[in-house]
Amino acid sequence: MIRPATAAPLAEAEAFLAAHPQVEFVDLMYTNLAGVARGKRLRRHEVVAAYAGGRYLPGSVLVVDITGLDIAEAGDIWADGDADRLAWPVAGSLAPTPWQGADSATALLAMHELDGRPCALDPRAILARVLDRFAADGLTPVIACELEFYLIDAARTADGNIQVAPGPDGRRAPHSQVYGIAELDAAGGFLRDLWAACDAMAVPAGAAIAEYAPGQFEMTLAHRTDALAACDDAVRFKHAAKGVAAVHARAATFMAKPFADRSGSGLHVHVSVDDERGVNIFAAESLSGTAAMRHAIGGVTAGLAEGMAIFAPNANSYRRFRRNSYAPIRAGWGLNNRTVPVRVPAGPTASRRFEHRVSGADANPYLAVAAILAGVHDGLTRRADPGPPTVGDGYNDEAAARGGRVSERLPSDWAYAIERLARSATLRDYLGADAVEMFATVKRVEHDRYTSVVTALDYDWVLRSA
Repeated sequence: MIRPATAAPLAEAEAFLAAHPQVEFVDLMYTNLAGVARGKRLRRHEVVAAYAGGRYLPGSVLVVDITGLDIAEAGDIWADGDADRLAWPVAGSLAPTPWQGADSATALLAMHELDGRPCALDPRAILARVLDRFAADGLTPVIACELEFYLIDAARTADGNIQVAPGPDGRRAPHSQVYGIAELDAAGGFLRDLWAACDAMAVPAGAAIAEYAPGQFEMTLAHRTDALAACDDAVRFKHAAKGVAAVHARAATFMAKPFADRSGSGLHVHVSVDDERGVNIFAAESLSGTAAMRHAIGGVTAGLAEGMAIFAPNANSYRRFRRNSYAPIRAGWGLNNRTVPVRVPAGPTASRRFEHRVSGADANPYLAVAAILAGVHDGLTRRADPGPPTVGDGYNDEAAARGGRVSERLPSDWAYAIERLARSATLRDYLGADAVEMFATVKRVEHDRYTSVVTALDYDWVLRSA
């Protein structure tokens, strides 16, 4: 066993336990390829040993599907007999989880091989691999995440459906006033507790808004010059939102499209890049930014279709992409335009950036940001031309024909998106061929399992009609 240099120092655990004598339980949490939090709950007396020597976890936990089932097709995992890997706590991630009680805390894990190498299938390691390419060029991505989610009843209805949680008066709102203050007031207790939980975890949660549907909210997380930390924030925010909702007898869901007739939930990622002096290389008075920003956008837009299986990782994810839905259906970019997948927001010169609007809230933040940044670095390296920005309605076919270049439609079929990812030379280069192939394998198996289920809709449409 070799301790990796990135492992959290033992002193961190000792100082935390000394400062929090009431803590008796610590969850060690790992996020696998499917984006599901897994790990172990330790007793207080076990925590120091975990920081001193790591914790062993079976290799199969890296690649189980979104339901927790093994993937027999994950060849390398089974070829070594499902051997243990060694998970090490992430520095700075040990923090109280107040919704679980004063006696509880959590820390993130990073998976390593026994010789100390980062595991190639760990989403944090996949993102770190991309960040190394920027560091070699003296560049630092600056990342901020915005997450949309619904607050719903904790229990399903008798027919298996979900419904928006009732307000303080017991009524379920039939509609929502977007940016409505009354909607924030109705969820005020939940939001206060969520902010308090984020503060306790040092997750920089900022403004909340009521979104376009009843029970739907968005919360912004502060930008970070450490992209790994920004994604850690997103993962821990989702953990906190679900936990706080449960305390309020509710459920927070980050499902991309929980209601067919209401807006979907996205993970919007804001991106800029600093040079060695800490200066934003996208900064320009013009909203269109610098040549460097346009090259970065060129790389990102060129890779949208190939990364779609990462941005939209589940069957339900593809229900979000509809005309006039604020979820994009074509590649392209625009200035102060929410109908396109890559938007340059209005704002001060120093904060010039673009917003990637493709990912669903169900996407794995580490993988989504890794795929976005792969496009950024590729675009900067080859000075990619994004073409002219889309002007007007990006859902309109005429607006999509920009300067004689017709924007590519984004994949709307899950199976097709998986195969586009598997064949992507750019993503195999940046994320690692093993990681891309294993992610595609997991998603192929999920697709097969999902499509093998005969649903009530099959009976409604075909049982008596065929």
